[in-house]
Amino acid sequence: MKKIYGLILVMLLTAGMMVGCNDTSKEGTKEKQQTNHTENQAFPITIKDATGEKVTIEEQPKKIVTLIPSNTEVVFALGLGKKVVGVSDNDNYPEETKEIEKVGGMEMNTELIVSLKPDLVLAHASSAHNSNEGLQQLKDAGIDVLVVNDAQSFDEVYESIDMIGQATGEHDKAKEIVANMKTKLKEIQEKAKSVKDEERKTVLVEVSPSPDIYTPGKNTFMNEMLNIISAKNAAAELDGWAKIDEESMIAANPDVIITTYGYYTKDPVSEVTGRKGWEDVAAVKDRQVFDVHSDLVTRSGPRLIEGVEELAKSVYPNLFDN
Repeated sequence: MKKIYGLILVMLLTAGMMVGCNDTSKEGTKEKQQTNHTENQAFPITIKDATGEKVTIEEQPKKIVTLIPSNTEVVFALGLGKKVVGVSDNDNYPEETKEIEKVGGMEMNTELIVSLKPDLVLAHASSAHNSNEGLQQLKDAGIDVLVVNDAQSFDEVYESIDMIGQATGEHDKAKEIVANMKTKLKEIQEKAKSVKDEERKTVLVEVSPSPDIYTPGKNTFMNEMLNIISAKNAAAELDGWAKIDEESMIAANPDVIITTYGYYTKDPVSEVTGRKGWEDVAAVKDRQVFDVHSDLVTRSGPRLIEGVEELAKSVYPNLFDN
């Protein structure tokens, strides 16, 4: 109640001070008051997270810790970078994350996170089941913990962005980001429709090098990306992120091979073209092997659209590389 009375008093004092001011000043103050009112109305908010738990956030978070790079990228895209006080060891984007406290990789440093005194910790469904004890410790310390869904499609990526937007009080901005992503994706899709069925290329995407080559099959957003640019996934019969059988991929004879491990492999293209038994594969013979940065095509955040564009330029350079 004290907060309400204080707010009323401030508004009355403001009104008194505004007497005699011009109309433009009045309009500016009114807009500011309306903005503050909208922000206050957003909280408390209850969100059902990826574990099915209902998380109630009483006030707009002032300090945030994220436990996975995709969550961090969404928070920064929402314009909340200055509120981020902790990120995972794997965070590298945007540049500002280099200066932010690192709170662990596969295993989070619970004590360090608690010492940072965040209002909100953004966890992730891909690792939450391995961190139940640590996440409970954070909750016991009075910290709101929200487990964001492990997106495997663009629609699920949009859900992730929407959830984080709600939790941080930036729901409108989240909707704007999603709308822009959908618009750009549609533009790419429309452009790709000019590819005739007989001209569609078969593409093999490798997310890890030989001897343990993994590729995205069906039910992954990378498979969805290939469909969007009118390409065929050489591993479409596999489910999820799967280890491939080299003989079956050679038999599939992909027109293009995309690698995403150039950030830790010295020369990924030569790694592919130098494999024994792959000499007659169309992509190898025609030198259609390209590396695309992993972050753009595997992180479920706003930059996925850039990933789609990079894939499109690699597969259909005459159509998209302009």
